[in-house]
Amino acid sequence: MSAEPVAGASRPAPETVLLDASDKARRLALEIQAFIANELIPLEAAEGITFESPVTKAQLSKVWKLSAARGIYQAMLPEHLGGRGLSMRDLCLIKETIAASDAVLYSHVLGDFSGPPRVGHLFAHASPKQLDKYLLPVARADKAVCFALTEPGAGSDASRIETRAGLDGNHYVLDGHKRFCTGAPFADIAMVFAVTDPGKGADGISMFFVELDAPGVSVRSDYLPMSGQRTEGDIILDHCRIPRENLLGEPGEGFKLGMSRISLNRLLHCATMLGLAKRSLAHACEFAQRRRQFGRPIAQFQAIQHMLADMHTELYAARSMVLHTALRLDGGDDVRTEASMCKLFCSETAFKIADRAVQVHGGEALIQGHPVEWIFRMLRMFRILTGTSEIQRNTIARRLLQGTD
Repeated sequence: MSAEPVAGASRPAPETVLLDASDKARRLALEIQAFIANELIPLEAAEGITFESPVTKAQLSKVWKLSAARGIYQAMLPEHLGGRGLSMRDLCLIKETIAASDAVLYSHVLGDFSGPPRVGHLFAHASPKQLDKYLLPVARADKAVCFALTEPGAGSDASRIETRAGLDGNHYVLDGHKRFCTGAPFADIAMVFAVTDPGKGADGISMFFVELDAPGVSVRSDYLPMSGQRTEGDIILDHCRIPRENLLGEPGEGFKLGMSRISLNRLLHCATMLGLAKRSLAHACEFAQRRRQFGRPIAQFQAIQHMLADMHTELYAARSMVLHTALRLDGGDDVRTEASMCKLFCSETAFKIADRAVQVHGGEALIQGHPVEWIFRMLRMFRILTGTSEIQRNTIARRLLQGTD
């Protein structure tokens, strides 16, 4: 089936104002919308970038650099590094706006896969040399980074990783196989989690900066996710020697550092899901008013109206849930349980919204390359990525039952 854009498939009009956001966030949203409309989408059209087409590192680097030049790429960093000083609630609104924009490369505007959002919380733990060599180049869009935790035998239970890092003088020697590393095919650096003290579980895991062109390192990206985009890859470590100074923090702190922003990250993923769901709803509304059957637009049929009404209602409920949780996080509350509930509800609900959008479009949305067909696939992945629905239910139930007989 063709991967070309479908004739007649239109882009929903961008929001011009985020009424729920702060003044700072509204200004940034307008900057981002202008960047996407005036630079990113024209770049995609000029270079033939579709939902299914291969995208080169050179093309991605161009997007990162353009975004960085406008002060957008760094928005999630600390303010002294170019960040915008936004609350968690504002960040969720910004992420939703970007995902709803209908740009193919929406996830690269802030560097979700390989840029500042990956490393912002690590600046406080890095050595001066690590800052200069790794983190600041990522912040400037000079280098790309990826997160390497998952392994073939360690997914949801990430504390059972088998990659080992043995100390040999002033070097660590790493051996292992990392799986499904988002951003690996175009990354320069990986943040690798490896066991330095076997027998201690999560407390024996450390984090290292590993340059992906170093001897003993290879990146393999020979599988194609259902998204149709090669954004994931495996990292193979075969007696890879790295300087001891590449250890981030202290030995045994790696897992805690990696999980320290889990609630924040889950909420930001939820915001992305909501943006994609909003995008599919906008397409469904536009199509329902344009598509005619039996002499009138299908939007006049009650069956279609009810589907659209349910989609809109569910989106409102999920969005309210995320924004309320983000507001509590901004206030200093422990929202680990609530973040898991958001991830569970948003991933399941956003997928239902996309499923109805396919139904509204009928055969049009069954064609590979149609925006709604692609969103459907993406949102199906989110029910597994960043913690499956079943893992979220385990977390919610465990916290719910604590202290009960």
